[in-house]
Amino acid sequence: MSGEAAPPLARSTLDRAAHRRTDPQWLAQAWQRARVLVLDSTRDGRALVHTEANPPVLVLREATEVGPPGEAYPLFLGVEPDGVPVFAVDAPLPDLPGTRAANLREIGHLLDDRDAGIFTTALALVNWHLGHGWSPRSGHRTEVAEGGWTRVGTDGQRMWPRTDPAMIVLVHDGVGGPDGRCLLGNNATWPRTPGQRRFSCLAGYVEPGESAEAAVLREVREEVGVGVERITYAGSQAWPFPGSLMLGYLAEADPREPVRVDPTEIAYARWFTRRDIGAVLAGRAVDAGEGDRVLLPPPSSIALFLIHRWLDGHC
Repeated sequence: MSGEAAPPLARSTLDRAAHRRTDPQWLAQAWQRARVLVLDSTRDGRALVHTEANPPVLVLREATEVGPPGEAYPLFLGVEPDGVPVFAVDAPLPDLPGTRAANLREIGHLLDDRDAGIFTTALALVNWHLGHGWSPRSGHRTEVAEGGWTRVGTDGQRMWPRTDPAMIVLVHDGVGGPDGRCLLGNNATWPRTPGQRRFSCLAGYVEPGESAEAAVLREVREEVGVGVERITYAGSQAWPFPGSLMLGYLAEADPREPVRVDPTEIAYARWFTRRDIGAVLAGRAVDAGEGDRVLLPPPSSIALFLIHRWLDGHC
């Protein structure tokens, strides 16, 4: 998925070439001519970008510059449109002139489609490997296989990367124009920033045996005590922190229905008009209560993508 209609981390130009993952000879030869993203999991999954580039551009190194993979096992991400393979390794970032370290949350929305896809896939794979050095079924040690797309235990049991599906929803009143309203919440676990209070869409994991739409109904009712209807799907994106797939929705609710938050989940929730949200996005202060000003989700999140879709009337 690419283009302006896509959530910021749902963009990519890579051919994942999954049929190559089971060909060790091809992978070994591909490594020799590959472009390699070095990503450091000990530094919040940071990678290097060119300092002078605006917007940011990832630093992809030649495999010969990275050297033999060693313990930093290569993860095969796919093949570029020009036919060059792309790998990632989890390793300390080199000290290269004209570069700086950046994480995906910071720059994901600024990257072009190619770099957004490479960085998002690499981070998701690295985070999965970090949590699966041992088999949860047998307790046996696991080793990397198939270009980084499986891990195999000493007992022969194989595991594949998994993502945790989660729904995220922009609840609105169905009214057009500047007086239309949306319901946003301040998560109880978010740290407080003096003078600011972050508000975002409501979200939660899809439970076993549950559809994503059913999760929307349940989570909104649990978190703010409001019922929703006319649930519409808006898009999805990976959120590799460490390994979620965010399924984005818009849904209508009656603003006359009282908001009753679950304090273990939501510290505060309230309705905002399009006029309010537009003001925040324009850099103007909007009162969040208790002397705080409203802060919206970061640009790399699908939450802000949903807010923009509602603000522009796509609901």
